[in-house]
Amino acid sequence: MSVTKRKPRLFEALIPILLLICLLALNVLIFGDSALDGSNQLALLFAAAVAGIIGIRLGYTYDEMQDGIVRSISTALSAILILLLIGALAGTWLLSGIVPAMIYYGLEILNPTIFLFAACFVSAVVSLATGSSWSTVATIGIALLGIGKALGLSEGLIAGAIISGAYFGDKMSPLSDTTNLAPAVAGTDLFTHIRYMMWTTVPSIIISLIIFLVIGLTNDTGGVVANVEEVQQAIAQRFNISGWLFLVPVAVIAMIVGKMPALPALLIGTLLGGVFAFIFQPDVVGLVSGEVNDPLLGGYIALMKSMYTEISIPAGNEVVDELLTTGGMSGMLNTIWLIVCAMVFGGVMESTGMLQRITEGIISWATSTGSLITSTAVTCIFFNLTASDQYLAIVVPGRMFANTYRKRGLCPENLSRTLEDSGTVTSVLVPWNTCGLTQSSVLGVATLVYLPYCFFNLISPLMTIAFAYLNIKLRRFSNQTPEKTDTSVNV
Repeated sequence: MSVTKRKPRLFEALIPILLLICLLALNVLIFGDSALDGSNQLALLFAAAVAGIIGIRLGYTYDEMQDGIVRSISTALSAILILLLIGALAGTWLLSGIVPAMIYYGLEILNPTIFLFAACFVSAVVSLATGSSWSTVATIGIALLGIGKALGLSEGLIAGAIISGAYFGDKMSPLSDTTNLAPAVAGTDLFTHIRYMMWTTVPSIIISLIIFLVIGLTNDTGGVVANVEEVQQAIAQRFNISGWLFLVPVAVIAMIVGKMPALPALLIGTLLGGVFAFIFQPDVVGLVSGEVNDPLLGGYIALMKSMYTEISIPAGNEVVDELLTTGGMSGMLNTIWLIVCAMVFGGVMESTGMLQRITEGIISWATSTGSLITSTAVTCIFFNLTASDQYLAIVVPGRMFANTYRKRGLCPENLSRTLEDSGTVTSVLVPWNTCGLTQSSVLGVATLVYLPYCFFNLISPLMTIAFAYLNIKLRRFSNQTPEKTDTSVNV
């Protein structure tokens, strides 16, 4: 006997969303930075359960909602595999000295007369290498803040430069979880997303760097950056720093440019990192493995540990010690857990028609391409303000708008770019968001103090909206047929 399904009312569709927002806000209030350790994942599951109860009242069966969950999770499977490989790659790149070399040479450009420009640039380099704005701010960011304050600069201005660079790298690095999450939700691949995102991201960071350069040149920044030299010395004492180490990232970039799929490119980059660890860092390999009698056995142990678990390489400097730590594949499990739970919630909401009901009002207003992309950006910022988590600010709007973009002939990379331009970068500007809470507490600078100087984070959503209204680089399906995606990139 079939049960007649009815369309959800707006207030019914909003109940799970409002419950989720309340639970997430409560988790941030109670658990703070630890909210991502599990409480937010459970909040997603509780909200999904409530959505399921409403779905049953609407006439949907459990099997139908379960099928929706399976379909939702399947869209993220590629991102999950990539995240695991990213954890392994980060480990071998640390073990081989590739990431330390990037940091070492990046610090070379620091000059007191262009400190703000350099702080932003160095933060961008480190974040590109690590794929994490959080670790960048918590390590090199602290050192840069101390240097800048010694030079007499405003701590809000320094923090703004650091965060602008860190979130550029977080947004553009293939090692970043949000950079993998956005295309997975939107329905495109990682490297297409990165290549397409460059059109809005590069102008945004160039404008930001020019602003920091102008501000920096108008300040008297005479002084000695001894802290930077200490960091470089600590890295050089532990690792054999060589320009040859950059052959590995160059090879990975070449594979990306050659449009090799993400999984094999990252796997090759991971294995090359392991090979370079044997060649350039035998002492570090022995330190990580704890095996000194058998180099081959020690090398195997160190390589495996760097890929699957957390490793930490002490360098005798507190800042460097914190930087030279990576979680391997196991360090990605919390993010994967969050993605799965978010996809469960999104699957129930989508299969019961509740997401469609919520977006109908927004989409009815978004009559043009410009207004559609603007409404997407505003929705991402809204979820950063209300849900207090950047992952949800990507996942939920991504699920909400994906079908609309396709129906209007817009390729999914338009959506994934908008999600990153507005969801990823604005999270750190919200005092009660997990990102804003973390960065303000790590740097010791209140969110509202550094917010006016986070030029990259403020410019990015405006840039994507401007591109939309000016009809610049809005890629469409061939012959307006959204059923079949054109995988070529028109740049």
